[in-house]
Amino acid sequence: MSWAFEDEADAYSDIVLDKLRKSHAITPDIWALEIANTLLVGERTGRLNESKIAYFLGLIAALKVNVIPVGLDLATGTILILAREHKLSSYDAAYLELAMREGVPLATCDDRLKAAAKRAGLALVSA
Repeated sequence: MSWAFEDEADAYSDIVLDKLRKSHAITPDIWALEIANTLLVGERTGRLNESKIAYFLGLIAALKVNVIPVGLDLATGTILILAREHKLSSYDAAYLELAMREGVPLATCDDRLKAAAKRAGLALVSA
């Protein structure tokens, strides 16, 4: 989500974006709600306007991201267990669970999620 805010841009986020432009990614379906919430909060706080939101949505739409549904059984099963075990929110645990299940590296700027991925033996997208 840092791509929506100029003052949050950093080398890692730029590298992840570059990799996404050349490849593809998977994400749990909560990603759509996170995007909407990020835009809403950015707009409410005056950090985003219509043109910045339109640019960000165009950027996201151009990426090859496969959105995977998270059902109630998964959310209250494996994801809940991972959230408890790693002291994560259920949202972050959903990303961890999907990366573990699919055997793919995890891209995140969140330190707690990075630590959980390392404990779970999961690779991180490198800079």
